[in-house]
Order: sequence, then C-alpha cells, then structure tokens
Amino acid sequence: MTTTTPPVTLDDVRDAAARLKGVAHRTPVLRSRTLDALVGAEILLKCENFQRVGAFKFRGAYNAASRLTPEQLARGIAAYSSGNHAQAVALAARELGTTAVIVMPEDTPPSKRDAAAGYGAEIVTYDRYTGDRAAIAEALAAERGLTLVPPYEHPHVIAGQGTAALELIEEAGDLDTVITPVGGGGLIAGSATAAKGLHPGIRVIGVEPEAGDDTKRSLEEGRRVTIPVPRTIADGQAIDTPGELTFSINRRLLDGIVLVSDDEIRDAMRFAFERLKIVLEPSGASPLAALLSGRAGPLPRRVGLILSGGNIDAARFARLCGTGAS
Repeated sequence: MTTTTPPVTLDDVRDAAARLKGVAHRTPVLRSRTLDALVGAEILLKCENFQRVGAFKFRGAYNAASRLTPEQLARGIAAYSSGNHAQAVALAARELGTTAVIVMPEDTPPSKRDAAAGYGAEIVTYDRYTGDRAAIAEALAAERGLTLVPPYEHPHVIAGQGTAALELIEEAGDLDTVITPVGGGGLIAGSATAAKGLHPGIRVIGVEPEAGDDTKRSLEEGRRVTIPVPRTIADGQAIDTPGELTFSINRRLLDGIVLVSDDEIRDAMRFAFERLKIVLEPSGASPLAALLSGRAGPLPRRVGLILSGGNIDAARFARLCGTGAS
C-alpha cells in the first residue's frame, strides 16, 4: 500500500520556525477575563497584529524568499496581494538585499499600499473586479525575469504561516480548537498542519465573511468553487476562489467554516479596541467576530484564536467603527 506525502508537514513548519527565529517576531498570546466570561470558554489570542508589517504574512513571505538562490535574489521578486502579503514581500526583499515588484488592487487601503512602497517595493495596480492579479503578476515576472512569491499557493509560504499556530500551541499548551481567518487559505492550511501534527484530535475552524464564502462552498461541494469577487470590509479575505494547493490541504484537515457579517466584524473590532486595547483590521477581527456573535457555536474549554493582522489606518478605523458607522 502506498501513501502520499502531504505537501506541507509539521517538520516543514518546524523548519520554517527555525529559519524565522530572530527575524520574525514571536508575537504575544493574550488573555481577557472579560472575553472568557462573555463566551464561556478560555480564549487565547495569538496577536499577529504585532508581527512585522502588522500581519502574519511576513512569516510565509520570508520563509519562501529566504530559500531563493543568489541568482534569483539578484534578479528580484514579484508578488500580488491585497495589502499584507505585499508589505511582507517588500520587507523580506529588503531584508535579503533584493528588490520587489508588487501587483496590488487599485482600491487597496492607502496605508497598506504606502507601507509596501515604504519598504522599497515598486507598486503596479489593477482593478480587482475586472483583472486577474495572478496572470498580471506572472506576466510581469516572466517579462522581467523575477521570481514570483505567491500569497498562499506555495508550500514554503504555507509552512511559514503555520508557525503562528506552532507558537500558539507551544505557549498555550493543549487546546481543543484553533480558529483562524480564511482568505486564500494559506494561514489556516499551515495552522491546521501544525496543530493537527502536534495534537491530532484538535479541531481547526475557519472564518470567512458572508460575502466571501468560497472556501465554505468549496468544502461543501468537494471541489474548488469560484464566486463573484466579494464586496466586504474584510479586504484581506476578498478572495473569489480557494488556492488549489491550500484547498487540497484544507479539505483534508479542516473541521468546518463559519461565516460572519461585516457588522459583526465591526463589533469585534470595537470590542478589541475598547476592551482588549488592541487594533485589528477587519480580516484580523473575523475570528473574534465568530466568537462574540455566537456563530462559532458552543465552545469547548480552551480555544485559540489567530488574530491575523492590524493594518488599518486611523481614518478607516474611525469610519468602520465610529458611532453610526455603515
């Protein structure tokens, strides 16, 4: 009988952790008695909003980029991203002494676009509702001889993202469930690989915005489903179809996907700001929204949440979370 080796393993995640040591931040795991009392469980918050570039994406970008050959680094790196992966690749390129060209949507929040440019990246924009970002980036990379570092469709990127869950479990100990946001699926694929590699009985749950339920639909149908490009405040989760590689992992390891509304995400952002004293971008707040809204259902005793990022400028935060925000 033959067995198929998974595309990403716990050993890959551990190898990524060794590569990231001293380069990526080991972000804090926070507790809140108020939150525990509200949801009736012990909640441990892995705060990737304190990661370099303000999001978990630096883990995967650096793990992948640092493995390129000297010749590849000399030519430069290309990427496509709605914002956080753009910043991550730009910073990774700077750390590794190379250059980056990033394809970003025209409507990317200015703070994310400006941050990527501030790390030294060249920005090429496109219309997310009519353009194919992967095709644009692939053509640009081929034309200029650049190496493409995708936001989630790469085993080294997925392994790097999985180090967030690895650290969470190392610090928190045994957890019954891990909950993460789902966009293209890289964070949850890496997290599930790490979590179930350490504790096979642990449950891994993803959270998507209601308008962007491509992974939920895909898991239900047993194949990758494409939806219209989502219109949601969670720009980091505005994906129309799961990645092929990430879906192959997630369909095997995930225990479910729950959906949250934009209003529930806003409420979670306000709660995090007012009660936890942390700033989360909409995508980063979606797991918290699932808990506070009750969408995650009855909770077991100990639950870990990966709060994926905090890249939001003050003006947008005020628009989304101020009194009467719409």
